[in-house]
Amino acid sequence: MTRQRSMFLQAGASRGFTRAALFTLTALSLAGCGGGSMLGGSSGSESSIGSRFSQLFGSKSQAVGEPAPTAAEQAADAQLTCPAVAIRAGASTLAVGAPGKPASGEDLRYQVTITRTARDCNLNGGQITARIGIEGRVIVGPAGAPPTVDIPVRVAVVQEGVGDKVIFTKAYRTSVAMGANGESTVYSFVAEDVIYPAPKGDAGDQYVFYIGFDPNGLKPEAAPRRHRSKARAG
Repeated sequence: MTRQRSMFLQAGASRGFTRAALFTLTALSLAGCGGGSMLGGSSGSESSIGSRFSQLFGSKSQAVGEPAPTAAEQAADAQLTCPAVAIRAGASTLAVGAPGKPASGEDLRYQVTITRTARDCNLNGGQITARIGIEGRVIVGPAGAPPTVDIPVRVAVVQEGVGDKVIFTKAYRTSVAMGANGESTVYSFVAEDVIYPAPKGDAGDQYVFYIGFDPNGLKPEAAPRRHRSKARAG
């Protein structure tokens, strides 16, 4: 389990995910990192977000907990398998506390959840280009949320088996403006640059799109140390 979690949280890792409930996504917004788009709004904009979500994915979205659409329903091309979406165990919610405080009780600033998912796939030149969408809500806690909330998300393509193989993994960050009166806010995100080689034969049946919140995925790397040159003896 430790290996599975570290793989999800680190972009360069190569294996290990925990299978969770299958879902399918939706989205609309403008991501802080390339390859995604994001839209957030107050609870009053929930219907418009849902409407635009439907424009992107049509009937290819579902609420968390609903069974995923079959590959036949997702792909018009008989040669194309569009994997189901799974939320990684332990990564379905993101809770943030006040600085230096635990994210619980009166110290909870906000909690981000995933309520709906969707995906679609296209085959071109031996590669699959997929769009993975997430819709959810930012719930304001007792400590009060900041005006803008950053949402870190990781999307991965995994071939499951005796030794799970990571085909694609990327961390994204999106931002959503909170309501002026401290209201909970609906958000939506779509990763548009999920590209990987088309699997051969029945291997595609083992592929899964994994998603989840990844607060460590976009931490800046430590700057390399500079080696001081020794002064030459005179």
